[in-house]
Amino acid sequence: MGANFLENINMATKTLGANKLRSGLTMLGVIIGNASVIAMVAVGQGGQRYINQQFESLGTNVLFIYPGVEQRGPQAGAVQANSLVLDDAEAIAREVPAVTGVAPEKSERLRVTYYNRETQVNITGTTAEYPLVRDSQVAQGEFFNFLDLQTGDRVAVLGSDTASTLFGAQNPLGQKIRIRNLSFKVIGVMAEKGASLGQNQDEVVFIPITVMANQISGQDTNYSSPTLQTISVAAKDPESSSAAQYQITNLLRLRHNILQGEDDFSVRSQQDLMATADRVTEILVLVLGATASISLVVGGIGIMNIMLVSVVERTQEIGLRKALGATSSDILIQFTIEAIILATIGGFIGIGLGVGGTMIVAALSPLEAIVSSQAIIVAMTVSGAIGLIFGVVPARNAAQLDPIIALRS
Repeated sequence: MGANFLENINMATKTLGANKLRSGLTMLGVIIGNASVIAMVAVGQGGQRYINQQFESLGTNVLFIYPGVEQRGPQAGAVQANSLVLDDAEAIAREVPAVTGVAPEKSERLRVTYYNRETQVNITGTTAEYPLVRDSQVAQGEFFNFLDLQTGDRVAVLGSDTASTLFGAQNPLGQKIRIRNLSFKVIGVMAEKGASLGQNQDEVVFIPITVMANQISGQDTNYSSPTLQTISVAAKDPESSSAAQYQITNLLRLRHNILQGEDDFSVRSQQDLMATADRVTEILVLVLGATASISLVVGGIGIMNIMLVSVVERTQEIGLRKALGATSSDILIQFTIEAIILATIGGFIGIGLGVGGTMIVAALSPLEAIVSSQAIIVAMTVSGAIGLIFGVVPARNAAQLDPIIALRS
């Protein structure tokens, strides 16, 4: 039995080698299918990793508090823009024990000038705790302090790209920039942080939030607390995030007199945002993998078609082998082995091309090259199964040929 099986493998290999062009074209569908599955799954997982890194760049153990009622349906996006104020942020810092830092933010995209150079960036009013909460580093100079907030000093800290655009190789520290015809002294430059969720975090100018409210936005803080676009809060550690979220929610409900109905704010943890992104990207990976797998099925159909043609062309060979004593089982095994060899070799070549394509994508984009061993195993298993399944029909047709009729044809 073992000798016959080895002989069938030898004959199948020789037959495929004698028809290299046809064998190559037969494998093409399987090669493309395997390459597509490996590359698509790798790109999807690379995208998932990239999105997680984007959220991590926002800071560690961070909670984000947004103003407005979270609407669904036709009113989605409708918010009360004034439902968060600076007093809320100060209350959170004072009264929430699970919090280590609070950074309120009020932003506006404006033109910034330095002599004849100018650029449009986000002007963000915040407090001295921003670098701590958002895990940001100051590369040159220093960030403004609590005294700057209290005295309303017009000082500015530039993002790295903003500093490069306005000053080039010149040292920006101590220089004066203008925002809405107001002069600001540059006291620091932030370390490069890159883009996050489509927004360049280095194209920014940080100023004290009191200056932002009073002198840029034109809000009189003597009568009301400055309104905010968001409050970033740093929890003590990952385990404290849920407790901080609960405590902040209760505090703001009490401050906003919300006893019933919907909150006029929303509190989102970094873990919540990452979990949502993970669910979306997991679905994307599944869709990409399933779409690419269709080409594997197409490749299997191609194998069956070519093998059916091969049976017709080799009718005399099959009749001669049967006349010389080969059984129907021998013929069945030989043709099945040919189909499996085509699918397996095509699978290996496809995996090589898929890994290579993934490396090229990683080199030309910010995505990491994540080649999943599970995807490789699944692709190879599916390739072998396709060779077996789609090779059975032609093999059975060959095995059922009458030797006398085959020899006459």
